[in-house]
Amino acid sequence: MDLNLNRADYLQVGVTSQKTMKLLPASRHRTTQKVVIGDHDGVVMCFGMKKGEAVAVFKTLPGQKIARLELGGVLNTPQEKIFIAAGSEIRGFTKRGKQFLSFETNLTESIKAMHISGSDLFLSASYIYNHYCDCKDQHYYLSGDKINDIICLPVERLPRITPVLACQDRVLRVLQGSDVMYETEVPGPPTVLALHNGNGGDSGEDLWFGTSDGKLGLIQITTSKPIHKWEIRNEKKWGGILCVDSFDIVGDGVKDLLVGRDDGMVEVYSFDNANEPVLRFDQMLSESVTSIQGGCIGKDGYDEIVVSTYSGWVTGLTTEPVHKESGPGEELKINQEMQNKISSLRSELEHLQYKVLQEREKYQQSSQSSKAKSAVPSFSVNDKFTLNKDDASYSLILEVQTAIDNVLIQSDVPIDLLDVDKNSAVVSFSSCDSESNDNFLLATYRCQANTTRLELKIRSIEGQYGTLQAYVTPRIQPKTCQVRQYLIKPLSLHQRTHFIDHDRPMNTLTLTGQFSFAEVHSWVVFCLPEVPEKPPAGECVTFYFQNTFLDTQLESTYRKGEGVFKSDNISTISILKDVLSKEATKRKINLNISYEINEVSVKHTLKLIHPKLEYQLLLAKKVQLIDALKELQVHEGNTNFLIPEYRCILEEADHLQEEYKKQPAHLERLYGMITDLFIDKFKFKGTNVKTKVPLLLEILDSYDQNALIAFFDAA
Repeated sequence: MDLNLNRADYLQVGVTSQKTMKLLPASRHRTTQKVVIGDHDGVVMCFGMKKGEAVAVFKTLPGQKIARLELGGVLNTPQEKIFIAAGSEIRGFTKRGKQFLSFETNLTESIKAMHISGSDLFLSASYIYNHYCDCKDQHYYLSGDKINDIICLPVERLPRITPVLACQDRVLRVLQGSDVMYETEVPGPPTVLALHNGNGGDSGEDLWFGTSDGKLGLIQITTSKPIHKWEIRNEKKWGGILCVDSFDIVGDGVKDLLVGRDDGMVEVYSFDNANEPVLRFDQMLSESVTSIQGGCIGKDGYDEIVVSTYSGWVTGLTTEPVHKESGPGEELKINQEMQNKISSLRSELEHLQYKVLQEREKYQQSSQSSKAKSAVPSFSVNDKFTLNKDDASYSLILEVQTAIDNVLIQSDVPIDLLDVDKNSAVVSFSSCDSESNDNFLLATYRCQANTTRLELKIRSIEGQYGTLQAYVTPRIQPKTCQVRQYLIKPLSLHQRTHFIDHDRPMNTLTLTGQFSFAEVHSWVVFCLPEVPEKPPAGECVTFYFQNTFLDTQLESTYRKGEGVFKSDNISTISILKDVLSKEATKRKINLNISYEINEVSVKHTLKLIHPKLEYQLLLAKKVQLIDALKELQVHEGNTNFLIPEYRCILEEADHLQEEYKKQPAHLERLYGMITDLFIDKFKFKGTNVKTKVPLLLEILDSYDQNALIAFFDAA
């Protein structure tokens, strides 16, 4: 069954955060509902639709940025009280806009996530979780990593209060009171949690989770352990998930799963007889979807999906057909409606043009006066810099509330810019003088009109660390620019994991000295991504990492006065040794460094590199043959005379060239890693083998795994 939904834009508010738009319950089944939304200007607005126009029910005065908006009320009654989180304060409004609650939590950090269940209020700031009942403090928990979202299993269906925290370190933490009952790992950093079908499913214990790398799953949170029911991998490489909801939009009596992503993708999943999700609908909007709800807004009897976007648009995807079948009388009515709409839009446009002229005159007068202050217009930038496990590259996503004119990318470390299919901007590179001014990359992306979101892909080299800067210039007058900085860390291609293979041959680096737990933690934060900025609770901590490019691993255990780092890759240990000793020297701390090198680990790392190197060499060889084979094909008129292998290369020519283009310098990267491994192996023995590198490159050009291993052993 095909699902046809038509887009309708309702109105625009200020910039919005994740989960700040809700639909108030309808008075009767399938009658129009009111939309309530909060924005970064601190304004809460409630509106309904009448004759195709958005009509405000109430609108509050501006204030602090609204980070979350939830509906609440007495359990088992319509949830129509509106609660917002702004700064460290919770405010409550009735559906008519009367404020009935102002609760200052006195949290030291701003509230990031909120869940309401009857008289229970669950809040989290970056690392702190608090549970209040009737505004009285009940429970408290300090998380080891950032809390992205929070939810509680339905207390009206279960005999216990079970809050669940979605934490940045790829873990859901299930609480009981102020303690962690258990933790469960999920396939990516969880960004959003929601109750299955809005009520926890058949058991009342089922939760949906969405991750920042676009994966989606259903998990049952029992009293003793989690049960993973299903998971949808992000095969199509869509954006991270920001919001989910359950609503029967298909109309088959079973609630569907509605999903909103940070690249603007809206999806609808139905459930088959085996309760497995099946994609029924998807549509791409031009900016990230911050909230999603199912209901009825535009017209009685027509269900729709309502979304809010980053720049504040409230948009409906409605089942109401665009072209209605109608008689002559109806046509006149529709024409009249259209005329009214056009005339109201014209008058609105004239009013806006007049307002623009007024503001322009006011700006010119103020800028020309002697007491003029700099009147630089401010604008919001929503950015995200994350490591992709699949292709060991970083995604840099920049989103602006207004159209982007250009983005200048500057880096003081060598990095590669990779192609992104979704990117329509024109890129131009400027020559750099890396020796005199530390500029390794200068690239300008010129965006097409109305582009508000730009996605870039970057691949870094481990051991080379520094800063990547993005200068974002939107299409606003007077010209203004914002600079965003992103750290490229020494072990930038490593990603946090919760389990490693302890049977691998490991090299060990041990540091001892007069340093505190906080100091050694700050060094680890400096070297590795995905480590929480705050030192974890306790006297000792262990983190596990996996190299996304080579699949090698790293175990780091440290406490006051001691740090132990183990890896099956000598180059990882070498980078850590160099960087940590440099950082300690900066702080005038005397370090005692010892290491144990396992010779077997070198052969092990070469075996991990082997399939990747073999594949890239074969790909490069095939791409080199394409032009010659095409020439033969033109000359001979057909390909029957070619051997099957060459015919296959011609058939897959476009795909091969596209793949080769997507991975520039991949082969050089692998050569570089093998060269570093060779140099590092002998560096720990006190031997300089840089003169033998040309010989190593000759062996790589006529690659044979056994010959390479023999060269490493013999050198």
